[in-house]
Amino acid sequence: MIGETSAGLYCEAGGFHIDPWLPVERAVITHAHGDHARPGSAGYLCASAGLAVLRRRLPDARIETLPYGRALTMGDTRVSLHPAGHILGSAQIRVEHRGEVWVVSGDYKRQADPTCEPFEPVRCDTFVTEATFGLPIYTWDPPDTVIDDILAWWRENRGQDRPSVLFCYVLGKAQRILAAIGERADGPIHLHGAMCALTDTYRDAGVPMAPAERVTDQMRGKALARSLVLAPLSARGTPWMRRLPNASDAFASGLMRVRGVRRQRAFDRGFALSDHADWRALLETIAETGAPRVLVTHGWSEALARYLTEARGLDTGVVKTAYEGEAGELTAAATESLE
Repeated sequence: MIGETSAGLYCEAGGFHIDPWLPVERAVITHAHGDHARPGSAGYLCASAGLAVLRRRLPDARIETLPYGRALTMGDTRVSLHPAGHILGSAQIRVEHRGEVWVVSGDYKRQADPTCEPFEPVRCDTFVTEATFGLPIYTWDPPDTVIDDILAWWRENRGQDRPSVLFCYVLGKAQRILAAIGERADGPIHLHGAMCALTDTYRDAGVPMAPAERVTDQMRGKALARSLVLAPLSARGTPWMRRLPNASDAFASGLMRVRGVRRQRAFDRGFALSDHADWRALLETIAETGAPRVLVTHGWSEALARYLTEARGLDTGVVKTAYEGEAGELTAAATESLE
């Protein structure tokens, strides 16, 4: 029912693409990250909860919305969107055609996140899953434990009058951190300018977050010495960092589960906080869908597909993609742009 094309996944019976990386006539979008929502298509469909963030990314696009759980007839198919738990407005796409059901999950996570609707398992015949962290080495600690570690690191740096620069992704991760800190913030929080518009979008959507101010040109040295500063990874090593002398830097990403990555990139600290499912959550989610057929994409797709075949007896395959999600974001950081 859904096949691969040069533009990405295509449902011929419905006449639409899913997260295409080339311009198409109609695109159904799982969420607003740049590797899933590309500009240039004639029309887009997204979850209602994701409209504001998608509009920030595609300001001139023609966008239709659909509330979670409500079905829409598209061609010969019935399409509905269901929470994916990845970022605000993220969705799984359920497609039904002649009694057969496919679910394209997009990116998803199973941990609690105060900024978005929790993941909803959807029964299906074929499940398309991500595998960004599809190896057994990737298992996440409880989010509260990671936030405790971030706060302790910030507190230690404040005692030495050192700014705490926490690199994180502009859309989703920054807002999740602010929401998780909430009223526990016991010092000033500042944002790189690239973080501000999307953070305001989350606030406008009613997501409670810790107060934070934009870093201005006048803020340098002592003015930020006790601050937690959230910044995109693309700011690292740029002139912008000169206003933060003697800063301690850290990166919040599932990639930080592997110590060698942190050492290689020379971060002072690494916090394994991810907006993707870890190994255990991937396996649990796949089991909950009841799907006898699983197609794997993004990241460690071949490794996960092989395990599902050999250990679970599932019919599997690999869906090639033009993007590799978080696993490729260290190298792509210099071109990160979600303003």
